[in-house]
Amino acid sequence: MLSDAPRTRTARPPRARRLTGGRIADAAVLAGFVLAAFLLYRPLWMDLSQGYLSSSVQDQNMWEWFFAVTAHSVVQLENPLFTTLQNHPLGVNLMANTAMLGIGVPLTPVTLLFGPTVTWALTLTGGLAATAFAWYWVLSRHVVGSRAGAAVGGAVCAFAPPIISHANAHPNFVVLFVLPLMVLRLIRLARGEHPVRNGVLLGLLAAYQVFLGEEPLLIMATTLLVFGAVYALSRPEAALDMARPLGIGIGVGAAVALTLVAFPLWWQFAGPQSYTGIEHGLLGNDAAAFTAFATESVAGNAEIARELSINRTEENAFFGWPLVVLMLGVTVALWRVVLARALAVAMLVLAWISMGVLLVVDGTATSIPGPWLLLFDLPLYESVLESRFALGCVPVIGVLLALATERVRHLRVSRDWRYTAQVCWWSALAVALVPIAPTTLPVEQREPTPAFFAEGLWRDHVAGGTVVAVPLPDAGDARALRWQIEAKFGFPLAEGYFVGPTADGNGTYGAVRRPTSELLDEVAESGEPAPVTPEDRANVVADLRYWNADVVVLPATGDDAGERVALRETVEALLGDPGRVVGDTWVWDVRGLTR
Repeated sequence: MLSDAPRTRTARPPRARRLTGGRIADAAVLAGFVLAAFLLYRPLWMDLSQGYLSSSVQDQNMWEWFFAVTAHSVVQLENPLFTTLQNHPLGVNLMANTAMLGIGVPLTPVTLLFGPTVTWALTLTGGLAATAFAWYWVLSRHVVGSRAGAAVGGAVCAFAPPIISHANAHPNFVVLFVLPLMVLRLIRLARGEHPVRNGVLLGLLAAYQVFLGEEPLLIMATTLLVFGAVYALSRPEAALDMARPLGIGIGVGAAVALTLVAFPLWWQFAGPQSYTGIEHGLLGNDAAAFTAFATESVAGNAEIARELSINRTEENAFFGWPLVVLMLGVTVALWRVVLARALAVAMLVLAWISMGVLLVVDGTATSIPGPWLLLFDLPLYESVLESRFALGCVPVIGVLLALATERVRHLRVSRDWRYTAQVCWWSALAVALVPIAPTTLPVEQREPTPAFFAEGLWRDHVAGGTVVAVPLPDAGDARALRWQIEAKFGFPLAEGYFVGPTADGNGTYGAVRRPTSELLDEVAESGEPAPVTPEDRANVVADLRYWNADVVVLPATGDDAGERVALRETVEALLGDPGRVVGDTWVWDVRGLTR
């Protein structure tokens, strides 16, 4: 029989209440980050069948192809580091193309079941949210005691304007959640905690990051080297105490990582279709870009951003003047704190490196040299855009803001003054961060895949050879990669959009052009048919045989009617064949020329 006595609630121990409250706070922060990332990509999620990130140019086509070909390789038990499905017959070194196997392989079921666009959207959205939460977790557990400060730091680390610029097209600079986990291992090593175990974990994380993106790893390593040097100079005795566990852990980590990635790295730098480096020219940040606002920021100005950046996806500075002023103030206020001082110097040095060999201010070059003069020709650095080193400032800013928030929270002043200081600090944060808050990324409708490929009509015209799209796919027009995905990789493509070697071994975007592809490019750019010569006709036969072509195709519908007419007339003159329309595509069967 139940007792009629009134029930009393058992008091929950204070530590249990704190743990429960902490978990709720963590869940709320995670939900906030996921919601923010989703809102950023909401138009893409609302139209996964035809949605295309407008500012990605041809990169969405390329990345979807990478995810799709990775899934294809996994299912077919083929080498995921190489394929001849593009750039036939030479192929593509996928390890040298940032194919993000660390995402593509585990998300193979998603790609196969729902398509590469879902993988693309999930990678970008999940990458931002995971990066923000990973930094929040590290900051709240090991750097500051304020979850609010850690949340601010995590949000800045993932949603700062330079990251959002890359979020249009470069998932390797969005999926960065491994980096704070590596920093956590280094923190524990610096504290002397389990050098071997933490070294092994550091090595595993570093190896995984190699399969997510090597450039972010290099930028982070450079940032940490500057930070470590300043910290060691500021506190040499403490640095000596840290040296032994750090040395053991980093040594163990390097051994573990190299064991796991030795062969993939050999393939990347010495395997088929590898290259020695890729020259981008002098592409440092204009100093004025640091105080300007990015295109996708609340206070952004697309025209100003265009003048101060390489392109929409390389707005690598653009922190906005309020945040720059705030960070200078934080640097001065926390200068006596060794950790903050080392972070601030690292922030300033990485910003300086990103400005290139000479300082440029609002478009005017000065004679002031930058540290990039010492780095640009070094191995690994030679292939990196120097402007991207400003990305190293992003997590440093996030950590400094978390430290400053913690400092304000524990000011040793009266309650009224502490309240006033907190109001002033949060107001300053709002003034600095609201103008650079990201806006929804623009999405447009992509052209539908021609029925010739979507409905399998190509099967009657391909018998083991390649498909030659007109004009041939490259960095300026990679639609054919989508067509190949829709055809479930039933044929290889001539040329394509990737990074591969030139005749001298240096890297270049796309294939080394054949005479026919150069001619068709000129026609596409001019919109006028080419005056075809006997030499051109001889070249097209040689090129088709080189590509082992079965069919030449040109969509019969689309927005570029004048360009398509010029291309069709040129192909007809080159092949001496009027071709025929199959479905919605002009088709020239060239097996008679290549067999």
